[in-house]
Amino acid sequence: METSTLTSGNISATYELIRPHVRRTPVIEVDADDFDLEARPLVCKLELFQHTGSFKPRGALASLLSRPVPGAGVVAASGGNHGLAVAFAARKLGVAAKIFVPSVAAATKRARIRELGAELVIAGERYADALAVSREFAAASGALEVHAYDQPETLLGQGSVGLEFEQQSQALDTVLVAVGGGGLIGGMAAWFAGRVKLVGVEPRTAPTLYRALEAGRPVDAEAGGIAADSLAPRRVGELMFPLAQRFVERVVLVEDDAILEAQRALWRVMKVATEPGGAAAFAALLGGAYRPQPGERVGIVLCGANTDAVKF
Repeated sequence: METSTLTSGNISATYELIRPHVRRTPVIEVDADDFDLEARPLVCKLELFQHTGSFKPRGALASLLSRPVPGAGVVAASGGNHGLAVAFAARKLGVAAKIFVPSVAAATKRARIRELGAELVIAGERYADALAVSREFAAASGALEVHAYDQPETLLGQGSVGLEFEQQSQALDTVLVAVGGGGLIGGMAAWFAGRVKLVGVEPRTAPTLYRALEAGRPVDAEAGGIAADSLAPRRVGELMFPLAQRFVERVVLVEDDAILEAQRALWRVMKVATEPGGAAAFAALLGGAYRPQPGERVGIVLCGANTDAVKF
C-alpha cells in the first residue's frame, strides 16, 4: 500500500472493514465553566472508551484485516497501548501475537497484554529499543509486523477517529490531538485534509513532531517525561510527516505538571480517568498552551485511559 492511498476515501473504506470490531466512541459537550475555561463550545471525543482503553485497536484491526497473516502470527513493538491493541486484534481473529515493550511500559499495560493471550517480551528502556528487537524477531520468524504508527494501514485505521468525530459533532473549527509517533494525528490529517484546524500537543519532554517540523523532516528528539510510555517514540513516522506539514496548523508543548493537572481535573469534574498521554491534549487548553479565539468550536480527543484512577 502506497502513501498516496492515505485519503479520506480509503479511510472510509477502512472504517467499514473495522467497524464491526470497534466501538463508536461517544462525544460530549463540556461545560467550560466547570474547568474555568474560555473555550465555548468545547467538545470531547471519548476515544479512551475504545476497546483496550485507547484508539489503537482501529489501526491494529485495519492491519490484520487487510493483510494476510502468516502461520508465525504477528509481532509488534509498543510502549503499551499499541501492544494491547495488537493483542486484542490477534485474539479476536485467532492468531498468535508477540509483543515487545520497553521497561518504561506501565505495569498495568504489561499485565493486560498477557491477559489478552499475547507473549510479552521486555526489551530495552525506550520504544526505539523494543522496535529494533521486534524487527529482528520478525525477520527471523516470518511473523507479520504491525507498526504502531509508521504504516499505511495503521494510519487509515486511526483516521477513522476523525471520521467519527466529524459525524458526531458538526462544524468543528479546531481539534487538539496528542502526538507520539503521529499515527493518530496523521490519520486525522488525512481525513480532514485542511477542512478543520489540527493542533498537535506534545509533552515538552518528548517534542517529536515539534522538532520534525522545525527541521523539515523527522529527527530524533528527547523521549522522556510522565507520558513516555505513549508519547515518546524518539521520532515521528515518515508516512505521517508530509500530512503533518500540509495539514497540522501547529504543535504546542505542555509541561508534565500541566498534564498531571489535566488528569486530575478530568477526573474531578467528569469522572473520566485518563493516562498522561490521554490527557495531554486537554492540558494544552487547561494550561493555556493553546488559547482559542472567541466562538471557536474546539474539539479534543481524549485518547487513552490505561492508568489507575485512584492516583488522582
